[in-house]
Amino acid sequence: MAAQTAPGKIPSLEETHSGAPTRLSQEAQDARARLLSNRTLPVSRPRKSGVRLPPDVSLEEFEKAVKELRAAIGDANVEVNDKPLVDGWYIEHPNTHDAFHISEQEELVSSATAYPGSTEEVQATVRWANKFKIPIYPISIGRNLGYGGAAPRMPGAVVLDLGRRMHRVLDIDGENASCVVEPGVTYFALYEEIQSRKLPLWIDTPDLGGGSVLGNAIDRGVGYTPYGDHFANHCGMELVLPSGELLRTGMGAMPGPNGADNPTWQSFQHAFGPAVDGIFSQSNFGIVTKMGFHLMPATGHQSYCFTFPRDGDFGRIVDLIRPLAQQRVLGNVPQLRHVVQELAVTGRRKTDYHAGPGQVTREEVRAAAEKMPLGDCAWVFYGTQYGPPESIAAQLEVIKREFGKIQGSRFFLPADLPADHYLHDRALVCSGVPVLRELHWLNWLPNGAHLFFSPIAPTRGRDARTIHEIIVAAHKRHGFDLFPTLCVAGREIHYITNIIYDRADADSKNRAIRLMREMIDECAAKGFGEYRTHLLFADQVAGTYNWNNSALMRFNEKIKDVLDPNGILAPGRNGIWPKRFRGKGWELKVDDVDLTSIGPRSRL
Repeated sequence: MAAQTAPGKIPSLEETHSGAPTRLSQEAQDARARLLSNRTLPVSRPRKSGVRLPPDVSLEEFEKAVKELRAAIGDANVEVNDKPLVDGWYIEHPNTHDAFHISEQEELVSSATAYPGSTEEVQATVRWANKFKIPIYPISIGRNLGYGGAAPRMPGAVVLDLGRRMHRVLDIDGENASCVVEPGVTYFALYEEIQSRKLPLWIDTPDLGGGSVLGNAIDRGVGYTPYGDHFANHCGMELVLPSGELLRTGMGAMPGPNGADNPTWQSFQHAFGPAVDGIFSQSNFGIVTKMGFHLMPATGHQSYCFTFPRDGDFGRIVDLIRPLAQQRVLGNVPQLRHVVQELAVTGRRKTDYHAGPGQVTREEVRAAAEKMPLGDCAWVFYGTQYGPPESIAAQLEVIKREFGKIQGSRFFLPADLPADHYLHDRALVCSGVPVLRELHWLNWLPNGAHLFFSPIAPTRGRDARTIHEIIVAAHKRHGFDLFPTLCVAGREIHYITNIIYDRADADSKNRAIRLMREMIDECAAKGFGEYRTHLLFADQVAGTYNWNNSALMRFNEKIKDVLDPNGILAPGRNGIWPKRFRGKGWELKVDDVDLTSIGPRSRL
């Protein structure tokens, strides 16, 4: 159950479903060594208290329930969370709590972890939870870092670690260019399986490859090939409802010949009648145990980057991207990053550039950038084109002409830059090869941890400037360095802000909480809402979607109460509380900046 951080061999993908692939073993060793060298926290500390029990459950009732669950799914497949908590690191991470704890480490913890090994055992666990009224919180891998990791929103819930025993690639159809996976299949594992079969297919991977393919899609995560919208490219789900009943979506709802799966299950997403798949993303309405995905046929590709010299070029860059993206001249959803990112992805520490407290200054960033391969600049655009060479060449000429309208812009290919430059890793990710490079960010501060702030804005220069100015000012007020990454599509921007804090520093954590609270409200006041957030900020974010007296939340609550009358499945996930707990002090709103204790709060 506990993560490991002791020096030694890093678990490989051949040894465990969540391990690192052999091709990245040295990079993983280096990443761990770098992170451990910048830690002051001990590997673990004695627990201040015993097992955090589920709400309204006595120790006697809990022990009886655990005994019954062990009888149902196997004694070795239920572990009580009574040992010291270990934060670990990306590859060797915990499934008991949030490794990047923004609250006290022991607050957002499970009471136990269950490891079902099949859909039938998931059903048995759900029925068990209903019998004992014990909340359960499913995870696929538990690497949703920056958004809460493996922690349950309700302390004392039982975590269902689906990935430990359910990690099969159930099917890869080379002709249909599709696959079916269980929750524990990582991007690393799916990529390696496709390579072992020598199939000309790509996966679409996010920046780090150790996450669950299924879990990331359910949370509506994104990647960087033309198949980068992971939920949009799913095709068919099998899931367990809060009652324990089994449901298949799409064409899977129709039986195949002689009891087989429907042959079109991974070919057509919607089937007949209402398309219900969406209500099982970012929700607590069911536990997905199988999921189909479309895979991208391999093709020619060329990654590249542009640099732009001035901070003030920002709005113009966005306005130039918009028509290129709408006309589909751009091959993928590109990234636009501030040059400070060039410093962070080297893995060097903030102290290499800045002494003392406060933000790294623009002059310090400029001085460091001048010594780096891209030179002094303000913004870096990372893109990839796809297709045959002549098509790519024609596309690049159009893009060069447009970006050339900004005086001083420069164009780079991977061959123009050293082998260790970030562009080479972008080229891998944008051709479906999962990597570990983004771990380098965490070395910026001691005991590095991060929160993601992830609002959506229109792809218009004036809107981009507005949201950027809000975020810049908020970071300055609270003394955090700003690391903005914008995924810029034809009509909307995912503005991803990575708030890096020291998890050993209570003041750093408190400032990060206040920063998040303020940005959520200030951006929402301009119509910019988060598309995804850390679980401790979900109530506040959900509350910003309040048109027509919060009609959307009231609709979600009606669905929740019908499907889950006992309120056992992931209470509070994405701000959706079952009737059993709703309005009883569990919600955390904008004024809740003290997160040292998580539990029901009295409201005067």
